Amino acid sequence: MKRLLIYATITLLSVGTQAQTRYDYSKLSTERLNRGVVAVRTPDGKVAVSWRTLSTDPKGQPYDVYRSGVKLNAQPLTTGGTFFIDEHPLTTDATYEVRRTGEGIPAGNFSLFTLHSSLQTVGYLPIPIQKPEGRYSANDASVGDVDGDGQYEIFLKWEPWNAHDNAHDGYTDPVFIDCYRLDGTLLWRINLGRNIRAGAHYTQFMVYDFDGDGRAEMMCRTADGTIDGTSTVIGDSVADYRNAAGRILSGPEFLTVFDGLTGRALDTKPYIPERGDVKNWGDNKANRSDRFLAAVGYLGAFLPQSGKDGRGLPSAIFCRGYYTRSVIVAWDWDGKELKQRWVFDTNQPEWASYAGQGNHNLRVADVDSDGYDEITYGSMAIDHDGRGLYNTGMGHGDAIHLLADPKDNALYIWDCHENRRDGSELRNARTGEVVFQIKSDIDVGRCMAADIDPTNPGPEMWSIDSRGVYNMKGERLYEPRLSINFGIWWDGDLLRELLDHSTVSKYDWEKQQTIDLQQFDGQFNNGTKSNPCLSADLLGDWREEVLVRNRESTELRLYVTTIPTDYRINCLMEDIPYRHSVATQNVAYNQPPEPGYYIGPDRTDYLK
Repeated sequence: MKRLLIYATITLLSVGTQAQTRYDYSKLSTERLNRGVVAVRTPDGKVAVSWRTLSTDPKGQPYDVYRSGVKLNAQPLTTGGTFFIDEHPLTTDATYEVRRTGEGIPAGNFSLFTLHSSLQTVGYLPIPIQKPEGRYSANDASVGDVDGDGQYEIFLKWEPWNAHDNAHDGYTDPVFIDCYRLDGTLLWRINLGRNIRAGAHYTQFMVYDFDGDGRAEMMCRTADGTIDGTSTVIGDSVADYRNAAGRILSGPEFLTVFDGLTGRALDTKPYIPERGDVKNWGDNKANRSDRFLAAVGYLGAFLPQSGKDGRGLPSAIFCRGYYTRSVIVAWDWDGKELKQRWVFDTNQPEWASYAGQGNHNLRVADVDSDGYDEITYGSMAIDHDGRGLYNTGMGHGDAIHLLADPKDNALYIWDCHENRRDGSELRNARTGEVVFQIKSDIDVGRCMAADIDPTNPGPEMWSIDSRGVYNMKGERLYEPRLSINFGIWWDGDLLRELLDHSTVSKYDWEKQQTIDLQQFDGQFNNGTKSNPCLSADLLGDWREEVLVRNRESTELRLYVTTIPTDYRINCLMEDIPYRHSVATQNVAYNQPPEPGYYIGPDRTDYLK
C-alpha cells in the first residue's frame, strides 16, 4: 500500500537570538490534510467560509473563493485570515471552493464544501448519528482520516446510562464505539462486550495513523466477547467475568488495533500489564488496578522509507495505574503486527519512587528537544526510551496543562494535586524544576492555563485554590476565580477564550470579568466535568471547533466560529503536541488541546 508522508521542515522560532528546534517533520510520518473548507450560516443570514493554512503554504499565499464556480473575491486574498464572508443570500445549494492561486501553483489544488439551502442551522454542521438500542448517550469523540482523503472522520464512544466510576459497584451495559463521516454515514460499530466495564477510566481509545499508510487506525483495550466492526468476535464469545457486584476482577484483557475504515480487528495482543491480584494495586475492588490512560508519541518507531536514524512512526502508549503502581507500555504497529517497544513499571526497583505520581490525564511532547517525545505522567515524566526522566514526588492530580514560553517556546507544566499539601505548581517540563508553587490544604481538583490577558507576557495560570491568577513568574495579577474547564481559540484575536458548560466566554482584563461570546445548543458530557464530545481545530482556519450532542443523542453538532480573524496560523493539527493532545482528549478526565508553541499577542513571527 502506498505510504503517504509530508516532507516539510518546521522550526519554532523565538523572538530574539535563541531558538527551540524540536521535530524534524521531514523525517516523521504525519497526516496529509486537505484544505478543510467549511461553510456555515451566520446569525445575520450570510455565509462564513473558512479554510486551513498548511505548513506547505508560503507566507502570503493568495487564495480565491468560489461559490458554485463563480469567484467571490475581486482580488486574491493574500493577507488577513483564511476566512471569508459570502454576502449573497443562500437560496439554492451552493458548493464552496478555495483554490490556491499564484505562479507555480498547480491547477486543481482546491477543496470543496457543499452547503445545502434547506439547512437552516446557524453556526454549526448537524451530523446524524445512530443511537444503539437501550439507554445510551453520545460521549467522548476522537478524529482520524480513515481513507486518506485529507478529511477527518469522527470516532464516537457511546456511554450507557449505568456507567460507573471505578469507586462504585454496579453492572454496566456494553460500551460501543462508532465511526462516522461528517455527513453522518456510519462506517462501523464496535461492541466492546460485557467484559469491558463502562466508565470514564476504563476505555481510552487512540486514533492515529500508526503505520504511515495515510489511513488512521484505532487502538483500545478489549476482552473476551468484544465484537469488531465486521461482526467478528475476539476471544470467547460466551465468557462472563463480572462478579456479583458488577466488577470485573479476573479474565484475560487484550490490546487490539482496528482498521479505521472497516472496524476490522487487525491484531490483538495480551494487555500489559495483567491485572494479576487486584489487591496488589491498593484495594480489592479494582478501583486502583482499573485506572487506565493512553496516548500517542514519536518514540523512535522505524518506517524504512523515512530515513536511516529510525524516526518516523508514532507509537501507541497504554498505561495502567497511577495511585500506586504505574505501568506505561509503548506499542508499535507496522501494518501487520503489534509489537511491544518498552515497559516502564514502578515495581522495578529503579523506578519505585515513581509510584503514585500519575494524573487522570497526561501530556506528550518533545520537552528536551531531542526529536523524540516524552510522556508527562502527572508528577513524573518518562523519556522516549522508557526510562524515568524526573519525578517531583507531588503525587496524583486531576488536571495538567502544557505551556510554551513566548520568549523561546520552552515547555512548562502547570499541574495540580489532590494530596492537601502541594496545591499547584509550574515546573520546567524537561527537568521538573519548580518555577513557583501555590501550596494548599485542600484537594485542588482542577487548574487551568491560557493566555487571556494581553497586558501580561505569556500565559496566565489559576486553580480552584490559587487565590488569584498568576503569570509565569509566579506573580499574582488579580484575584477573580475563572473557569477551570477548557480553553478555546474562538474569536478573532490571539488570546484564548474559556469554554465551560456550553458557553464560550472571554476575559475582560480591564474590568476583570468574563463576557459570554457564544452559547451552544447542545449537551455536554461527564457530569460536573462538562466536556464537549471533542474540541479541536478540525476544519477551517486555525481556530477551534466544538463537537457536542443534542439532548436525544441522535445528532452531533459541530460548531464553527463565524467571527472574522485577521490572523493566519498553520492548522493546529499539524503541530505534533497539539495533535497528540487531541488524540488523548478522551482519556479519563478530558483536558483541552494545547500546542507545543506559544500562540498569543506577544509573538507574531509564526504568522503566515
